[in-house]
Amino acid sequence: MRISAVHNAYSFTSVERSSKKPGSQVKNPISKRGEKTNLAVATFVGGLGVGARLMFELFDDGFVIEDLGQAANKYVNKNHKGLKGAKKDLFVVGTALSFIAAAIGGIALLYTLYKAPKINYEGNVNAFKKSKDMDVYIKGNEVEKELLTQMNDKAKNADEEEKAKLKEQYAKMQMAKNQVPDFIKNDKKFKMPQG
Repeated sequence: MRISAVHNAYSFTSVERSSKKPGSQVKNPISKRGEKTNLAVATFVGGLGVGARLMFELFDDGFVIEDLGQAANKYVNKNHKGLKGAKKDLFVVGTALSFIAAAIGGIALLYTLYKAPKINYEGNVNAFKKSKDMDVYIKGNEVEKELLTQMNDKAKNADEEEKAKLKEQYAKMQMAKNQVPDFIKNDKKFKMPQG
């Protein structure tokens, strides 16, 4: 008796099947997830600033520095018993700095969680506005491309009078060229889709 492997043709990943021709439609690059991520990162960075400011206010009186030094020294003595001299001092300073960084990061995380509903709402609003602007831009580019293709086809079989008229129409089209949305002009890292 011969036993062979069973080959299943099942896929558990979601596959998007479209009835349109591939490449016929340019996909809008704006997503809610991307907008919310941008806002969350910006809020976290702002929270780091708030945390640093709070830590500065705590350290301004000087009593926290002494307590922090003692806590770092206790931690190093407990977990790294064989250290002596300069190496121990470096470990104490590093531990104190890591305590400060953890406190600032914790404050930033709490600040981001506090602002989460606002991030969610603003991310949805920004994505909606930007996607509508981008849809208009993409559709305008498709229409412009189609018109230029038609003008090119006409120019291949045109006489001099028709070519002059097509040249005039081409100049008008260049003056009325599709404008790039404002949020793309201002964002240096945004890359335009190539159609």
